Amino acid sequence: MASVRHRKGIKASEVPDEPHEKHWKLDGKVLPGGKVWKKVSLVTGGFVGISLGILTSVYVATLHENDLWFSNIKEVEREISFRTECGLYYSYYKQMLQAPSIQTGLHSLIYDNKTESMRTINILERMNVYQEVFLSILYRTFHIKKFLEPIYFYIYTLFGLQAVYVVALYVTSWLLSGTWLSGVLAAFWYVTNRVDTTRVEFTIPLRENWALPVFAVQVAAISFLFRPHLRPAHERLTLLAIFISTFLFSLAWQFNQFMLLIQALVLFTLDSLDFLPRGKVTWIYIIQVSSLLLVCFLQFFNTMIAGSLLISFNLSTLLARRLQNNLKTGGLFSRLGKLFLHVLLVLCLTFLVNNFIKKILNLESDEHIFKFLKAKFGFGATRDFDANLYLCEEAFGLLPFDTFIRLSDTLVFYAYMFVLFVMAVAAAVVAFQNLCGSANNKSMDKLQKCAMLLKPGAAYNLVHTILFGCLALSTMRMKYIWTSHLCVFAASGLCNSDMWGLILKCVRLYTPQRVSVMRYLTPVLILLYLCYKFWPRMMAELSELREFYDPDTVELMNWIKSNTPRKAVIAGSMQLLAGVKLCTGRVLTNHPHYEDKSLRERTRQVYQVYAKRSPEEVHRILRSFGTDFVILEDSMCYGRRHGRGCRLRDLLDIANGHIMDGFGDNEPDLQPSQDPRFCEEIKKSLPSYTVYFTKVFQNKTFHVYKLAKHKKTT
Repeated sequence: MASVRHRKGIKASEVPDEPHEKHWKLDGKVLPGGKVWKKVSLVTGGFVGISLGILTSVYVATLHENDLWFSNIKEVEREISFRTECGLYYSYYKQMLQAPSIQTGLHSLIYDNKTESMRTINILERMNVYQEVFLSILYRTFHIKKFLEPIYFYIYTLFGLQAVYVVALYVTSWLLSGTWLSGVLAAFWYVTNRVDTTRVEFTIPLRENWALPVFAVQVAAISFLFRPHLRPAHERLTLLAIFISTFLFSLAWQFNQFMLLIQALVLFTLDSLDFLPRGKVTWIYIIQVSSLLLVCFLQFFNTMIAGSLLISFNLSTLLARRLQNNLKTGGLFSRLGKLFLHVLLVLCLTFLVNNFIKKILNLESDEHIFKFLKAKFGFGATRDFDANLYLCEEAFGLLPFDTFIRLSDTLVFYAYMFVLFVMAVAAAVVAFQNLCGSANNKSMDKLQKCAMLLKPGAAYNLVHTILFGCLALSTMRMKYIWTSHLCVFAASGLCNSDMWGLILKCVRLYTPQRVSVMRYLTPVLILLYLCYKFWPRMMAELSELREFYDPDTVELMNWIKSNTPRKAVIAGSMQLLAGVKLCTGRVLTNHPHYEDKSLRERTRQVYQVYAKRSPEEVHRILRSFGTDFVILEDSMCYGRRHGRGCRLRDLLDIANGHIMDGFGDNEPDLQPSQDPRFCEEIKKSLPSYTVYFTKVFQNKTFHVYKLAKHKKTT
């Protein structure tokens, strides 16, 4: 399998929250020095932010080059380095470039008959590959091939998006704290925690690497929208920025609806507790729905988007508001009762609307997600192959504890928990007073102190980090959407004068000078610590030179290109077949884009080569998909990566009602199989197998068999 090996032979200024400009005073006269200082601060802060973004982009690009020696390896090795679904997505970019014209390329995607054998599918409908289409059109239109190879144009675009990502995080932190020093700290934390904040350097075409930078831009725009006293023109421009970023985010990632649903829950919670202006929240609800509907249209009315929970939830929330006009009136217990009824009404309407839409559309594409969630959170065991396949993958498990150890090593987790505690306490006080509706003078004084800290933008980011943190804790793959925001939230809190003012007032040490000292000295000390501890590590990392090394897969791809017909149908694991399509252009039986019910069933059938099945059954199944060649992998046959119960062979045995191999318990109703395991038995070249399957290729990792076409099941 793939690996890498060592190469052979070779003081800060502020942006005030309020629009009132500060001026220097001398003998009662106002001097324009404050205005000049503000402009200098904006220019300096902007320059620093853009510089940090570019440096981060260059840094991850250099790591990628040093790790794989990408500039020196062959084209097939470059393509093999795009593992699993990454290779599948990149193959459509390659397909568009190899087409005689843009129109022909688009037609081949809309009427694709190579991704799934014996079936014509619309790639633009099924997958989020508009970014590949757009890049290929740019490459062809502007004749970029004169300057860059296609693969470099592609990866440099993704690395360039990392610059956008860091700048967006920088701006968000600056907006929340009022000083660009906060943005510097957030960017430093993002880079020093790179293992937990991004995986772009080794999974370049992954959809999240397109989507998360745009999502960060959207969060920055929302944070700006909730600033007080925005001019109408600025508000309209900000809403436009939110719409564009939400639309691009939705277009780029198949998990868009679930991320936006969590964001809608953030807005719903804060709106219900009077933290946010209702009009602006309504606009964001409308933007989310309109963005998804526009993506649904561009994806040829993709039913999974039309039947999303987000659309049902947002429509239900807006309808429930109309039905409950007096939601925010009355005393504490009256408000709590109304709030409970409001939440109940929204949830009931959401599930009614969603079920109604799914019934009309006959939607089943996302049922595997809900089966997975049901099993993950303990609502009953399942033998469903798809749900167990997710449950057994580390990426879909709980967030490992060592993540917090790494985050603590850079001090970001300690800072995050400190800021989170202070902000959460302030939010609880403000929420309680909002629900009470009236208060005495003493409590009003405390409320004003907390309310100064918990401005609408800060309140949004507080609940945002809590809900996305819960998502990351439950599903490790989703940690990247939380950890980057964690850096922003921690940095903005440490550089926030209102937070330090509240803390110092609580311990009776408040003076404006002490607030300024704490606000600036704390991040400066942390930055010095990060430079001292991590600069040598980063330099050592950049100086370590490795190279891509996967001779078995390279040998397999070269053999397929040289020894199989161009229209040959090849069966195998999802992960491997994505590379087969990219490197050889052969027709596949299945692939890793799992958001289709018929494909999931087809994959389960193809994987019977690793189950206890007779050669006749396996041959019949594979030939039903038009298979000419099947690739068997030792790693999947013997399943050494997972423990008993999570090996692929075990999942298939359970789904087929067979007892698992090896020592350990089995469920009482599982039965022994009458047939041996196919992937093991076929290697013995017994006559009962060779009559259906002929070995045509073998190396240390892969075994390829050609299927006999004339044999019939007896």
